[in-house]
Amino acid sequence: MDDKTQQLIREIEQEVFATSYLTGKDELDPRVISAIAKTPRDQFIADDLQHRAFDNKPLSIGYGQTISQPYIVALMTDLLSIQPHHKILEIGTGSGYQAAILSRLCTKVYTVERISELGKLAQTRFKKLHYENINTLIGNGYLGWPEHAPYDGIIVTAAAAQVPPALIEQLKPGGQLIIPVGLDRYHQDLLKLQKDQHNNVQTRSIIGVIFVPLVDDA
Repeated sequence: MDDKTQQLIREIEQEVFATSYLTGKDELDPRVISAIAKTPRDQFIADDLQHRAFDNKPLSIGYGQTISQPYIVALMTDLLSIQPHHKILEIGTGSGYQAAILSRLCTKVYTVERISELGKLAQTRFKKLHYENINTLIGNGYLGWPEHAPYDGIIVTAAAAQVPPALIEQLKPGGQLIIPVGLDRYHQDLLKLQKDQHNNVQTRSIIGVIFVPLVDDA
């Protein structure tokens, strides 16, 4: 691990500890930290932002979208409680960074992006970097990806006005859905939804976040 990556990991761990009174977590699963450390964030951003690649901050990826703050990526990934045999759905491929991290932790990742230019660029990155267990779709994330449901976990990397019913439907009993929800452009609640074996859903608010909007093309 190089110096920049080590510094980023330290900053993530410090922020996890500092926000533990909100999240209930004072440390993350070591597997999540390892996945962050092994995923080259500089490969998922434009050349003119390379000097900021390992900043613990969100960065623009064009088209009004961002690559999320690494701390938030790590926290959301940890909240999914991913196991190696799991199949995970991501809504909002963006740069592909979050999907790349997920792919190190589970068997299959399915990721949906509505902006075709970003989706195609992410596909190119996955191929170049040999992420072979990521499947991509350009489409409406509000609808999920029903052909491959149910999923052990679902992660949404854009803020919805409400939790899309299709995503709850596509979540396997015992699974987790992590999603930012809120109408305010500059503040949403990061929610964790857990579906039990009887398809009942419990919801917990984790922390305040800021995400770009999840657009429903329908």
